[in-house]
Amino acid sequence: MAKRFRVIDADGHCIEHDEQIAQYATYLGKSLKNADRSCFSYFPSLDGWFRAASDRIALGDPESWVSFLADTGMEMTFLYPTGGLAFGLVQDRDWSIGLARAYNDWLYNAYTKRDGRLQGIALLPILDVGAAVTELRHAVRDLGMRGALLPAATVLGKAFGHRDFDPLYEEAERLDVALAVHGAPSRGFGFDFFDSFIKTHTLEHPFAILVQFTSLMFDGVFERFPQLRVAFLECGAGWVPYMMDRMDDEFEKRGQRWCPFLRRKPSEYVREGNIYFSCEVEERTLPYVIELVGEDRIFFASDFPHERARPDFLHDIPEFVERTDLSDKVKEKILLHNARRFYRLD
Repeated sequence: MAKRFRVIDADGHCIEHDEQIAQYATYLGKSLKNADRSCFSYFPSLDGWFRAASDRIALGDPESWVSFLADTGMEMTFLYPTGGLAFGLVQDRDWSIGLARAYNDWLYNAYTKRDGRLQGIALLPILDVGAAVTELRHAVRDLGMRGALLPAATVLGKAFGHRDFDPLYEEAERLDVALAVHGAPSRGFGFDFFDSFIKTHTLEHPFAILVQFTSLMFDGVFERFPQLRVAFLECGAGWVPYMMDRMDDEFEKRGQRWCPFLRRKPSEYVREGNIYFSCEVEERTLPYVIELVGEDRIFFASDFPHERARPDFLHDIPEFVERTDLSDKVKEKILLHNARRFYRLD
């Protein structure tokens, strides 16, 4: 009989609807509770592709999530947005502040308050770092959230390694709360000319993640904030060894000029720091990734209910458990302990 493993889902998704968020939304001091603005969406579009084209779409409402936990045996999930993955494309500062507060309050009341196993991850109004700090405090202190989203694709004109974001990292470190970089929008990465969605979807997550990972590393965030926990989600983990080698090579050749404040090679920050990565259960390179990165920084993410029919998700954990190229000790860390450490459940 196969060993049974406890499982925590480090990255699932809620399904947010404007009419639900409207109950909490304000803009320039005015409530939107009774305002019909259904002709426009609260969140920007990810891009021009029809992402609801597939018939293989699961439901992600609270009831569906509770039953999904029962069906999979997962103990808990951490919920990231769906349309809100495009939050970094919001250009209106005041709206970003109002929408982040409305979304976070809605998420808490609709999901977490209903069932404590459905843990929310906060949106932050990154157009205004001071407001983002305030919202992070609200999410953690008032709503009990254990993490916040850094949207990988933004209209900021600067990446998250910029020192303008230091007050946010300082506060996250002080609150001992996690930050997670998550992609989705494809706009602004140079492949708007693609003529099929498969090409766009292949690159949209990795491109955005690599931009932010490179910035956070070479701009010194992991050096300045050694206790800050940051995860990179939903593009697998196979890219990490490549980037470790690539950045080490660049650091050896150009580090003294461009980032003399780094006291270690980039690969050492990855192996010895507080940087986490989600993996795909079928990744063939996972044993090699663990060999280079270590077994304490990789965790399981279901991505439910995105892109697949519900029955398809039910195979993920059993198939991962049946892998013969990973030890039971490593499987236990990926399925449970690493997520517990990242989200401070221990």
